Amino acid sequence: MSMESFLLAMPKVELHVHLEGTFRPATLFSLARKNGVSLPADDVEGLRRWFRFRDFEHFVEIYVTCSRCLREPEDFHVLALDFLAEQAIQNVLYSEVHFTISTHLCNGLDGEAVRQALVEAAEDGERRHGIRMRLIPDIVRNMETERADATLEWAVDGLDRGVVALGMGGIEVGYSNEPFREHFAEARRKGLHTVCHAGETGGPESIRSALEVCGAERIGHGVRAVDDPSLVEELAARQIPLEVCPSSNVALGVFGNLAEHSVDRLLQAGVTLSINSDDPPLFATNLTREYLHLHRTFGYDKQQLAQLALNGVRHAFLPEGERTKLEKRFVEELAALGVEVGGG
Repeated sequence: MSMESFLLAMPKVELHVHLEGTFRPATLFSLARKNGVSLPADDVEGLRRWFRFRDFEHFVEIYVTCSRCLREPEDFHVLALDFLAEQAIQNVLYSEVHFTISTHLCNGLDGEAVRQALVEAAEDGERRHGIRMRLIPDIVRNMETERADATLEWAVDGLDRGVVALGMGGIEVGYSNEPFREHFAEARRKGLHTVCHAGETGGPESIRSALEVCGAERIGHGVRAVDDPSLVEELAARQIPLEVCPSSNVALGVFGNLAEHSVDRLLQAGVTLSINSDDPPLFATNLTREYLHLHRTFGYDKQQLAQLALNGVRHAFLPEGERTKLEKRFVEELAALGVEVGGG
């Protein structure tokens, strides 16, 4: 079996992917036409060309346009189910999806109706494809705290309806996590997990703040930890998982190319991490390609790549019994592919 075929068939989980960043051009074109949203191209092929990453400003332009096309609850159902169909093709058995609910509340949508649409999409995805999706609503650190209040309320209300954690995204540099300390404390009190974007455009101090202020159990990105060897040692000792998104980091200029990426240095230092796609169509990637890039750049073999996939399972925000069941399925599917995996 070729490496490409193996990686497509390999069971995977994804812990860092943004719902609004999963729009494929055909889905965007369909919803834009339905909702009367003007696009910079008048056919799917033109949108594919527009999607080709140029710079951060272009990335934001696409992301905002995609969000504007989500006008009604059923639009979220369409997007989520399309995402799950793509995940099923890649044998991504479980996904934790970041989602900026406050944007859509500010646009006048009914939060409960949006929640129900996403719950139904998750149920449809599991029934049709045998895969699962859970949600991580994100606070945006460069937005006002009223939006964070609404995000926390939506997250807590969804604890038994598909929400597993409270997240933090937004601009790192120049904005503090401190205004949101109590939001994360309350989330933990209510039984939610916590995760923060940090150490992407910001340095090690951003990661330390996420751990101390937000009590983050996982770090979204975290790749700039290598700038502080003592922080790398701490992450390894505490086994704080990093959600690494290689192509995203290169596209957004965190690293000049994949060979310069810190993923291999972090692994060599004993840091636990998972591999993720972030906003796959916007970076011309998907989760399978991310693993393939690691093979081609760093020479990781099937056993090493399978172990990375299994690490993702072990750090998913699942109840212990469900996580154990999913890990057992991983081990069995990997064995059928000729790969034996051991301890994390």
